[in-house]
Amino acid sequence: MSTEKITCLLNWKATPYHLPLFLASKLGYFTEEGIKVAILEPNDPSDVTEIIGSGKADLGLKAMIHTIAGKARGYPIKSIGTLLDEPFTGVIHLSHKSGITEDFQTLRGKRIGYVGEFGKIQLDELTSHFGMTPQDYQAVRVGMNVTRGIIHGEIDAGIGIENVQQVELEEWSIEQGRSASDVKMLRIDELAELGCCCFCSILYIGNETFIKNNPEKVKKFLKAIKRATDVMIADPVTAYGKYMEMKPEMDSDINRKIFQRSFRYFSRDLKNVPRDWNKVTAYCKRLGIVDGDFVQNQTNELLTWDLLPESVPGLEPETVDTGVVSACCRRPQAQAIF
Repeated sequence: MSTEKITCLLNWKATPYHLPLFLASKLGYFTEEGIKVAILEPNDPSDVTEIIGSGKADLGLKAMIHTIAGKARGYPIKSIGTLLDEPFTGVIHLSHKSGITEDFQTLRGKRIGYVGEFGKIQLDELTSHFGMTPQDYQAVRVGMNVTRGIIHGEIDAGIGIENVQQVELEEWSIEQGRSASDVKMLRIDELAELGCCCFCSILYIGNETFIKNNPEKVKKFLKAIKRATDVMIADPVTAYGKYMEMKPEMDSDINRKIFQRSFRYFSRDLKNVPRDWNKVTAYCKRLGIVDGDFVQNQTNELLTWDLLPESVPGLEPETVDTGVVSACCRRPQAQAIF
């Protein structure tokens, strides 16, 4: 059987929630589908939509809001499925020193870190809702280094997700002799009255020309990912062990905890959720990222299995003890993060 090659560009460095991709490779599911997948890590996460849109990578991962924004900017990209559904996203800070409370007005005069330009757009739009202007706070572009920026005092708070940056800060706080509860988040979905955190859902995306010319190849890719996802859901400890064989750095307390926190957000059927896409499209129009006649760049047509019903709106996913945290850990805390 001939092997067809696919390049897949991650949205960030390899992290615990990328497990389904690596597991599909480790267990030979891509090979069984007759495809060879090269999993690539970006030098700069902000370049992912451009790289995929230009055809320099076939498929990849990106948050929903960036996928929509990339299309609006002329990059021919489309979502073909979902990896993480609605991870909580917000302004994270250390309550013992930030001076920030649940009152958004306490962000006045603070240095707020953001990943890329759309984070700045979100912050500016939020401030307007609370009677503030962009001049009332200092925006600091820190890329993916929100955790490090807060720890080293470069920023007072930063935009992050509950299952990565918040976990990192909680672990650091414990190391410093404080409680994990010192880490607080002002959730953007609640502040902006969105009704969901779906703007940061992590999607499987692809170059539109590649998808159009290679639908069967893309179906095979997604089928392999679905098989790996099913294995992970059924036996997360064994699945995580296989991931560590490929990425030994995953064998640390903090990465295990990131996986544990991420587990409830994994999409079980990989579908693009129409309700979420409608909400985020409306939010992007509100932000001025897309215009009124924007056509959603997503499809479920390449998912070849029965899809689950949409979840109840506003229902928070249950936390599941995967057993991964309590399993043996050979490596120390991920010192490179801090």
